[in-house]
Amino acid sequence: MTSLLPMPEKRIFSGIQPTGNLHLGNYLGAIRNWVTLQDDFESIYCVVDLHAITVAQDPQQLRQSTREVAASLIAAGISPERSVLFNQSSVPQHSQLAWVFNCIARLGWLNRMTQFKEKAGKNRENATVGLYSYPTLMAADILAYRATHVPVGEDQKQHLELTRDIAQGFNQTYGVEFFPLPEPQIFGSATRVMSLRDGNSKMSKSDASDNSRINMTDDADLIAQKIRKAKTDPDALPSESAGLEGRPEAQNLVGIFAALADSDVESVLSDFAGRGFGEFKPALAELAVAKLAPMGDRMRELLANPGDIDAVLADGALRAEEIAAPIIDQVNDIVGFLGAGSKSGPGS
Repeated sequence: MTSLLPMPEKRIFSGIQPTGNLHLGNYLGAIRNWVTLQDDFESIYCVVDLHAITVAQDPQQLRQSTREVAASLIAAGISPERSVLFNQSSVPQHSQLAWVFNCIARLGWLNRMTQFKEKAGKNRENATVGLYSYPTLMAADILAYRATHVPVGEDQKQHLELTRDIAQGFNQTYGVEFFPLPEPQIFGSATRVMSLRDGNSKMSKSDASDNSRINMTDDADLIAQKIRKAKTDPDALPSESAGLEGRPEAQNLVGIFAALADSDVESVLSDFAGRGFGEFKPALAELAVAKLAPMGDRMRELLANPGDIDAVLADGALRAEEIAAPIIDQVNDIVGFLGAGSKSGPGS
């Protein structure tokens, strides 16, 4: 076997599903942090369309959703020049490595994954094998680039732990120190955004009411209108965050204001203490329009030229494959496959 490829120093990977328009929760919870990561990491961002088909998809809608998510990322500040941006199915190394990892991962490991239980529900026997083995493909997404860090939310921590287990399992099985054990990249500024209609429910694109969320495609008028209609309570804002306990809608709107202003809840409350939502909502609407409307404008501009988005993703896929191909070649060599990855002579 040839000498191992050098380990990357600071390489980050993250993926996002192409499941319809992104919203304010996606932006404040993840995407804006991805933008800042470009300053400190070699950044690889992927629209994970292979993951999307673990549940039934309309093919035409899947293509459109993939373009929409790519446009959202670019509009939010992900630079196709500074980062690698592509759709997962265009880089075959993801699927190739996933099979190897299927032969490393243990059923017991996958049986512990809570997301499969949640998504399969009572109809578990009718769920696809792809939905069950989703975490091994996620591990392949990350380790096809030997990423050292992964930005994760609470719902993905378990999958990253599995990725580390798989990396360690591969290394131990073949007696190599080839895959890194990727570290979680946690953000103190990640904001959990709740529904504008129910402060106890997470903002979601699956909510039947469009007024429950601010979509990244919403224009200035619609953003302001949704904030005006957002559910609140009759009490004035407190001077300290402890006063928001038991007031989920108030807590949500103040948290959104703080995040959009790059501030904190205590500072916002200091400015608005004793004032009602009749004053607070117009200020929040003005801030949200200033921050979000330009992204919506840019996204609509990009979507008007889908061929340009396709070209960006195709270029990103070529750059992604330049990184992944030598890694998977070496995996093939380590495992003992004959072919492009095998550099040893007969009888080795």
